[in-house]
Amino acid sequence: MGLFDKLLSFLGVSGKKVNVLVVGLDNSGKTTIIERLKPRPKQSAEVAPTVGFSVDELQKGSLTFTVFDMSGAGRYRTLWEQYYREADAVIFVVDSADKLRMVVARDEMEHMLAHHNLRKVPVLFFANKKDLAVAMPPVEIAQVAGEGGERYSKGG
Repeated sequence: MGLFDKLLSFLGVSGKKVNVLVVGLDNSGKTTIIERLKPRPKQSAEVAPTVGFSVDELQKGSLTFTVFDMSGAGRYRTLWEQYYREADAVIFVVDSADKLRMVVARDEMEHMLAHHNLRKVPVLFFANKKDLAVAMPPVEIAQVAGEGGERYSKGG
């Protein structure tokens, strides 16, 4: 039994199915992140923008993840909250190089964190595309994220 399996067993989630929502603005890299979590032979060579949502199932040890890749296009963002009730975890992805839309991402994150179905759901704030020369430094991203992240980290 590997370290990851021991940790899962200790946490009581061994053999469990976990629903994970992956949300964020369009073009933040949500689908690419999900593709990189798959075993290499199952990864898609090219990634197209998600329309509506897509569902993937990933396995890690005795844990099965059902991953909901939610479109970040404005007209589809209202779909996100329909999946909050079943979510065991949320990954909120931002494009570190898209300084102009970081405030929009913050507003969407704050709206999401205020939803009553997510009060006890862990949220990972994933700053993507850090390899680009124009990417914002982590401290600046945290400052723009501002109150939304602080409120959530305090259990708000």
